[in-house]
Amino acid sequence: MKKIFTIFLILGSPVMLWACPVCERRQPKLLRGIIHGGGPSNYWDYVIVALMVIISLATLFYAVKMLIRPQEKETDHIKYSIFKTDDHE
Repeated sequence: MKKIFTIFLILGSPVMLWACPVCERRQPKLLRGIIHGGGPSNYWDYVIVALMVIISLATLFYAVKMLIRPQEKETDHIKYSIFKTDDHE
C-alpha cells in the first residue's frame, strides 16, 4: 500500500497541480494553466510575491554562504567552546 501511495504522489501529483479548464479561464496570461484558483487580484499581489521570493533567495544564499565559510577567526568565539579543538584552548 505504501508503494502505491508513493508512486501516486510521484506520478500523480504533478498532473493534479495543473489548472483545470475553469480555473485556466480565470487566470491572467502570465499564470494561465499553471495554478488553480482565481489568481492575483491586483498589482500588489505580484509585488508581494516578488518581494517574498527575493527575501527567500537572499536568506538561502546567506545561509549556505555562512555554512560553507563562516569566517569566525577569534579564538574566544563560542564555536570553540562547543567544538573543543587543540588549536584554540
